[in-house]
Amino acid sequence: MAVSESADFATKGWGVVRSVRLAELCKLLSDNGFPARLDGPDLAVHGVNTLEDAGAGEISFLSNPKYLRVAQDTKASALLVQEGIDVLPSVSAVRCKDPYGAVTIAIIHLHGHRRHPQWGISAGASLHPTAVIGAGANIAAGVTIAAHVTIGDRCTLYPGCYVGDGARIGDDCTLFPNAVIYDGSVLGHRVTVHAGSVIGEDGLGYAPYQGRWIKIPQVGRAVLGDDVEIGANCTIDRATLGQTEIGAGTKFGNVVVIGHGTKVGPDCMFVGLVGIAGSVKVGRHVTLAGQVGVAGHVAIGDDVNVAAQSGIHGSIEPNSNVLGSPAMPLDEAKRVMVLFQRLPELAKRIKELEQQVRQLRERVETNGRAESPPVKHSA
Repeated sequence: MAVSESADFATKGWGVVRSVRLAELCKLLSDNGFPARLDGPDLAVHGVNTLEDAGAGEISFLSNPKYLRVAQDTKASALLVQEGIDVLPSVSAVRCKDPYGAVTIAIIHLHGHRRHPQWGISAGASLHPTAVIGAGANIAAGVTIAAHVTIGDRCTLYPGCYVGDGARIGDDCTLFPNAVIYDGSVLGHRVTVHAGSVIGEDGLGYAPYQGRWIKIPQVGRAVLGDDVEIGANCTIDRATLGQTEIGAGTKFGNVVVIGHGTKVGPDCMFVGLVGIAGSVKVGRHVTLAGQVGVAGHVAIGDDVNVAAQSGIHGSIEPNSNVLGSPAMPLDEAKRVMVLFQRLPELAKRIKELEQQVRQLRERVETNGRAESPPVKHSA
């Protein structure tokens, strides 16, 4: 089916696709690992929304008690909440241990996230004869697929995507507009690459020679594991030799930069504007908050959390929480930040103390001269 003949994007791609009664939603949540029970009338809901914006027929969620006041004013018909939290009499409560996790199931069920239109392979796409395209794939107009590429089943490639020679893409992957997959790159199953991101470009590899730079050929590749999601305008360098790796289940925000030869473990979370230099080893379940920078050739252990705008200049032990530039243990960094904020006050106090010391010294010297006996000279 040509792109112009695709399904109605508003109703089948992004909009509400069904309603569900709350008792049915409880069963759906329980079947997906979020045991839930209904407290209140078994209403039908047709969408998920925020506490502030939800209206009649919609369900919202409360995962943080500090938003309890907002929940008391919500116009939602139902709330996903934990046991023991009171809600308005007019609001049905779907009670579960993890409302924040459960709401993802509700969103997928009610909103169909993200049901791509089924257009098939557009006549406006450029496919090399040696490319292998899986069953049920959607290749939009303006997509270019080079030689010896393998695209898995049910993949969706939006306009402007380019897939280079010999690249391999697994099943159920999505490349949003203008995503670029360089030659030889490998994407696992269920990988999402958002608009403008580039996978497998050359790393910054140059050798100094007689006052100029000579390019070092980047002959490695970039490999992304299953269930990886890459935000918009990210770049992942191919390795000089070997491969750059992004572990299964890892998620990137927007404008994340990964240097060549870096290996990122599974289930990491990198927020926007993170930059990691080359040859870094990142463990599993590491969280790097916004604008974190990591120097090359260091190691970050498992389950490390790095606060926003921190600079990592040395290796970090597993299970650490760090902050600052250079990064230091979180509690220590907080004390440093408190002192830093008081620097003007402390500087003023030091000047006052210095003045007092000078005055005391002058007084002691003056008193010492006054009390000194006269020197007697012999005849």
